[in-house]
Amino acid sequence: MADDVASFQSLVQAIVASYKSDPRTRHVDTGNLPNRDAIIELTRLLRELLFPGYFGKQNLTTPTLEYHVGELISTVHDKLYAQVRNAIRHQAARRGEECPTCDTTAEAIVQEFLGTLPALRATLSTDVQAAFEGDPAAGHTDEIIFSYPGLYAISVYRLAHELHMAQVPLIPRIMTEHAHNLTGIDIHPGATIGDYFFIDHGTGVVIGETTLIGRRVKLYQGVTLGALSTRGGQTLRGKKRHPTLEDEVTVYPGASILGGETTIGEGATITSNAFVTQSVPPHTRVSVKNPELQFRNGPAREFKQEPPADWQI
Repeated sequence: MADDVASFQSLVQAIVASYKSDPRTRHVDTGNLPNRDAIIELTRLLRELLFPGYFGKQNLTTPTLEYHVGELISTVHDKLYAQVRNAIRHQAARRGEECPTCDTTAEAIVQEFLGTLPALRATLSTDVQAAFEGDPAAGHTDEIIFSYPGLYAISVYRLAHELHMAQVPLIPRIMTEHAHNLTGIDIHPGATIGDYFFIDHGTGVVIGETTLIGRRVKLYQGVTLGALSTRGGQTLRGKKRHPTLEDEVTVYPGASILGGETTIGEGATITSNAFVTQSVPPHTRVSVKNPELQFRNGPAREFKQEPPADWQI
């Protein structure tokens, strides 16, 4: 028994010593962090505000709607204020700075953010419409709101983007990485994305921090809008590293578009598996040379077939 106690105490001391030896992987004596679980709960509440009657409280009626919204906004305000204040205080502490205005700054950010919700709802309505118009498998817009991972990722991105623009640390990235975890769609909150945006299927889509996307753009699964190289590490912070997609661009599955100077012109189409590192003029179609398909029927016979000329996906 004594040996077990000594072994246990030795283990505790070894783990604590590892904390002391590497401060990069500990958070001790440095004030409060935002709470990840609370931020995920806030994301759920905000979706309830954006899409009333779909999530959270259902069977809403017009006579009680204002009361429900008022109660929900009050809850969101209080929870978001606490998390934004902690995030700002944490950032100041890491810089070794005092933060006498943290509380008032957090309150101003939350008030401004809540004020963006009507406009965000209007933009998300266009995203829903784009999904319905762009997907013949969609039976109704309710189906899109309830179940499409692309719309979930876009909704969370649009919320997180507003907080990112307000220079709130940590929280926007927690929100979008949670959506990434659920959907397989990775949208950095710093990206700029126009209305009527549609991600079809979505798994494996990556949209980098400095990406600029215009209106009525459509992406399919496996698309990467990335940087040519990140070997420069932190020296690249703040520089345009990711591409620009102008209005009405379509990018098919598996395509990669890389580089901060790469612009895909209005109305262009990038077909499946294309690897693009230079700008594309408007209304241009970029495709990989069609592969040759081979069909074998037993050891003695071999058939070859060229795919149709308009083959895309």
